[in-house]
Amino acid sequence: QVLLVESGGGLVQSGGSLRLSCTASGLTLDDYTIAWFRQAPGKEREGVLAITSDLTTYYNDSVKGRFTASRDNAKNAVYLQMNGLKPEDTAVYSCAVAVLELTLPYDDSWYLPNEYDYWGQGAQVTVST
Repeated sequence: QVLLVESGGGLVQSGGSLRLSCTASGLTLDDYTIAWFRQAPGKEREGVLAITSDLTTYYNDSVKGRFTASRDNAKNAVYLQMNGLKPEDTAVYSCAVAVLELTLPYDDSWYLPNEYDYWGQGAQVTVST
């Protein structure tokens, strides 16, 4: 059974930083593309970024230059480092795993939820003004 668990969410002031963790059991994360998605109240889920097994990263333009992803294969974890947080970043953030290779071209598929097979339960991130 595959289980993804996010942690590290919370309340932060505008301009602050948070780091979310996604840890897995039941599969080895370093073999797959991992994405972070977010969903704000009343809005559709959107892709934040995705990191492939060779560490290529794809970004939503709204987070480019502020958010980064990293892997710790020893801990079977992927991290989302969020700097320069803005109130519009407030959302539930979820990690997701694509077991199969993303549909080419990756630029046009990494942000599509149906490319991913396993999802975490989500972590709330709230950015205050």
